[in-house]
Amino acid sequence: MFLNAIDPAVLDWSRAQFALTAGYHWLFVPLTLGLSVVMAIMETIYYRTGDEFWKTTAKFWQKLFGINFAIGVATGLILEFQFGTNWSNYSWFVGDIFGAPLAIEGILAFFMESTFIAVMFFGWNKVSRGFHLASTWLTGMGATLSAWWILVANSWMQHPIGMDFNPDTVRNEMMDFFAVAFQPFAVHKFFHTVSSAWLLGAVFVVGVSCWYLLRNRNVKMATQSIKVAAITGLISTAITAFTGDQSGIDIARHQPMKLAAAEGLIDGSKQAPFSIVPGVEVPGVLSILATHDLDGYVPGINCILYNGYTDPNGNQVEPATAKMEKGKMALAAFKEYRRTRDSQPEKAQAALAKFQENKAYFGYGYIQKPEDLIPPIALTYWPFRIMVFSAGVLGLVLLLLWWFERKGQLLRHRWLLHAGMWSVLLAYLASQSGWIVAEVGRQPWAIQDLLPVNAAVSKLSVTSVQTTFFLFLIIFTALLIAEIRIMTNAIRKHVQE
Repeated sequence: MFLNAIDPAVLDWSRAQFALTAGYHWLFVPLTLGLSVVMAIMETIYYRTGDEFWKTTAKFWQKLFGINFAIGVATGLILEFQFGTNWSNYSWFVGDIFGAPLAIEGILAFFMESTFIAVMFFGWNKVSRGFHLASTWLTGMGATLSAWWILVANSWMQHPIGMDFNPDTVRNEMMDFFAVAFQPFAVHKFFHTVSSAWLLGAVFVVGVSCWYLLRNRNVKMATQSIKVAAITGLISTAITAFTGDQSGIDIARHQPMKLAAAEGLIDGSKQAPFSIVPGVEVPGVLSILATHDLDGYVPGINCILYNGYTDPNGNQVEPATAKMEKGKMALAAFKEYRRTRDSQPEKAQAALAKFQENKAYFGYGYIQKPEDLIPPIALTYWPFRIMVFSAGVLGLVLLLLWWFERKGQLLRHRWLLHAGMWSVLLAYLASQSGWIVAEVGRQPWAIQDLLPVNAAVSKLSVTSVQTTFFLFLIIFTALLIAEIRIMTNAIRKHVQE
């Protein structure tokens, strides 16, 4: 694993292509997860009451779910192929670990949802109501299990554990599957991501329902859908906030540079302030969020790069400059071991011992200068605020919709119906912003502290990457437009009394 004259343009275009594919894919995934819960709740109500109204309502939302599900699968398949094409060094280096959860996702979770989705769509009046209801819930559970294993893989990139590096194969090998699959970072990330997807799905149902009410169409379906979706969304908002707090602590412990960039924190301090916008700060709040302690120390960018700091457990953390020196020693020792392991065994063993001493800093050997470890601050700072602000607004809108629907006064407040309709865009903005913070904030690391992106990329021609970038851009845009048109037509033509 050495840098072999990789064209910087190839790296930039490869990153852009992956960001494009991931961004488009994430337009479809949260709606799949969110709608699966709402439609399952509605079918449960039908099962318990026998009211045909709820059957028809559930079938309508299932139709929109199916449209979104089909297009989401297409974008997801392309996303996984890119690990082997654009990021072959990454795949070689950690494929034994990263590939395991993705394989489980494909074999277990995806097949599960693909099997039961057929019963859900085509089994009405062909299987019992109980079996159909189970199929609907199992379809949603399959989608959620898919998210679990994908987020396990992503969380491992954020906090790599449970493996050991084999210098003979130049690969990391899994040593503890359960550590990889069930580490707190993965658990918190899963619940935060999935609950935010439930929120988006609920807001989508609310938005479509508000559109109907503004046009005085499908009034009963729309008001009842708002009732179910608003309650689902409010519960999801609470879970998202709690798990976001837990994820924040994980980031403070394992990715302090991401936190510093998200706050624009240059110098660390106790009672660190939370920046609402540049120049407007709330004293002590960042320390509480990061450490659950008003006097907790939060390191800034300068501490992480040049000065070092003491973590909440009292351990002294070396500055990046020291880690880079040890990383270069690890790389040099590794090269020496590979060069002499067959011809000079004693020399090779000495080099291997030197490598083992410094291998924790192996990835830092690829970093050219300390400043390269700073992620794009603006692209981390602002999306974080957009995410938090949007979630707060969405929670308020859902609360008001639930309250006025409960009072039977919803149709009197057209301003609130407009707010509910346009909240769909705000929910998507919050969802995309969250992933921007998670992925941009990790840069320059493909795997945190282990493998930077400049060592993970494939050696390709820039023309080939540019060509596929624009090809994917055209295809994904066409798929998105197609989905919007198909969904819009389905919504416009639906009539339910």
